[in-house]
Formats: sequence, C-alpha cells, structure tokens
Amino acid sequence: MPPPVFRFAPSPNGYLHLGHAYSALLNFDRARETGGRLLLRIEDIDATRCRPEFEAAIYQDLAWLGIAWEAPVRRQSAHLADYSAALEKLSALGLVYPSFESRAEIAKLVAAREADGPWPRDPDGAPLYPGNAKSLSAGQRAQLIDSGAPYALRLDMAAACRQVSGLTWNELGEGPDGEQGRVLARPEAWGDVILARKETPTSYHLSVVVDDALQGVTEIVRGQDLFHATSVHRLLQALLGLTEPIYRHHGLIRGTDGRKLSKSDRSTGLRELRTAGTSPAGVRTAVGLG
Repeated sequence: MPPPVFRFAPSPNGYLHLGHAYSALLNFDRARETGGRLLLRIEDIDATRCRPEFEAAIYQDLAWLGIAWEAPVRRQSAHLADYSAALEKLSALGLVYPSFESRAEIAKLVAAREADGPWPRDPDGAPLYPGNAKSLSAGQRAQLIDSGAPYALRLDMAAACRQVSGLTWNELGEGPDGEQGRVLARPEAWGDVILARKETPTSYHLSVVVDDALQGVTEIVRGQDLFHATSVHRLLQALLGLTEPIYRHHGLIRGTDGRKLSKSDRSTGLRELRTAGTSPAGVRTAVGLG
C-alpha cells in the first residue's frame, strides 16, 4: 500500500504567521507519524497580490521550523493549463456560465433584493450571486465577451447538484460545530460559485481539487475555516471524476481579540518572532504542539 500523501499549500500574498505554522507542523507531524510524504504547493494564482519575496520567505520560515518537504514544489501559476482543462470538462457538461456584473453592481443587486427581506448568504457570510446571467442567450453572452467586458465563469450549482447528490466526506478532525465521521456535503449553500475569471482560468475551489488529485494527496489537513468549502470541493471532485481524499480540519490559532490571525498581524508573524529570538520549539509551544 503506498504511503499517505499530505500537503501544505500557502499563498505568497504575505508573510506566514502562527496559524500557518500550526497547519504546516500538523501536516509535517502527520507525515512523519504515518510514514507518509509531505508536499509543498505554492498557491500563486492571484498575480496582483502574490510576490516573489513572500514565496522566498515561505521557504525560509518552513526550513527554520525544521519542516522538510519533497521537491519539486508545485507552483499553481505554472500549471494553468490543468485548470483550463478541468473548466472545459465542466463546460462540456453544461455547468458553466459567464456573469458580467462588477462587484459594485452585485452589491447593488443584493441591496435591492434585501428590500423584500434577507438575501441568502454562503457559509462565509457573503451574499449568494443575485444576478440573472444564466438567463442570457448564447448570442448575448458572446456579444458581451466579444466587446471585452469583464466576466466571471460560474458553476450552475442547481444543475450540478442535479447531476450529483448525496455527497459526503470522511472527517477525521472536527468541524466548527463538532462534525466528525461521514459528513453530508451541502454545496448548494454556496450558490453559483466562481470557477474562473476573464483574466485567469481558475479559482481557489477549482485549482485546489485539481492539484490535490494530480499530486495524489490522500489526507488534507487544513483549518476549520475551510470546513464548509469542502462541500464545494467534493462536488467538483465528483463532477470531474477525481479521487476523494480524507479530510482533517483543525482548530484555528486566534489573536487576543478572538479573531482568526491575519497576515497583516505582525505580532504573530514568523519572521518577527524569529527576529525577536523565538525558537522553533517556542513556536511549537505557542501553537499547542510543544
């Protein structure tokens, strides 16, 4: 039986903090305990926010913590063709459509809808897509695209859920409300999620499931803030015929205000802690792994 495969997949849009250290160390420890492999993936599809200095700092911080990973490192920006192929497969199933509203226009639509009562929101608190782009004809869509209008490619969630239902996943960790074991996926709670935009052929939801499958990841260890997103990931895995990994969601390291740590919180940044004389063992103790 092949060894289990784990991955740590940060985005180089800022410096790592204690929350990242906790997740990376959990993956590293699980790989050692099980005789498994640990992969490092750089999720750099956001060209406007990701920078080379942040990527270099990721390698430095992880090495300082004593974390070893397999080479080569997968950088998403070098594999856009993989995501385009997955998107084309979903399009061939009739599950993808373009929407053309700007973020400001969507906010206005939501405000108008809420004049009649609360508009539904996804598990992260963002309003579900309120537009009517699905009703546009093929000619209208082509005309808007040919005009150079910006657009987002969305998953037709209702149609997707008609094709695949009753999805679950195996949760070895714990959800925000204590969910464990076989968890029922509820992708419909997310509405018509974005799979790509005009300027890039992928989104987080699409790229993460494609990467995990191509890299043979068998156990995904990540924070509880991504627990509910697993519903979307399970749906995409089923639609694309990808293997189902095991999930282990862990609690979050929070600041003194009780909020999830942010890359802008310099007091918990690994570079700042290292400069202040904190040791790798001290980091382990700080995140509860000492």
